[in-house]
Amino acid sequence: MPTVQQRLDALGLVLPQPVEPPPGVVLPFQFVRVHGSRAFISGHGPTNADGSLARPLGKVGRDLDLVQGAAAARLVGLAVLGSLQRALGDLDRIVAWTRVFGMVNSAPGFNLQPAVINGFSDLILEVFGHEVGAHARSAVGMAELPFDIPVEIEAEVEIHA
Repeated sequence: MPTVQQRLDALGLVLPQPVEPPPGVVLPFQFVRVHGSRAFISGHGPTNADGSLARPLGKVGRDLDLVQGAAAARLVGLAVLGSLQRALGDLDRIVAWTRVFGMVNSAPGFNLQPAVINGFSDLILEVFGHEVGAHARSAVGMAELPFDIPVEIEAEVEIHA
């Protein structure tokens, strides 16, 4: 069975550096909080490989189309995996993805939030397989998200101690 890193390499995926918040912004929380056999993942947005906020910014259904929204959600997945790698030291410590909460910065009338968050879910299933990657999930529309990001996702995983 290949490791998570081997699957990432085979897919040509690179985990980004930690998010670089806009100037003057302080983020006084942990991106991953490990407690017992759980890792709680704070909300992440889409980032580039260097940790900068990925573009385009704005509302899905106005500034981004569905395909761009799903691509942003996939980038969020890579950012989450990068934070988990830094917090856990080894992504193979993850034994189950338990819960995902996806938020989409939605234009009025846009109601395809589940299709946007599929960009995240598809990545997790691709990297971890169905046994570990299957998760419960919500996908909701929001009037605004921090820094005008199009997607924010938080999650929870079960880990080996």
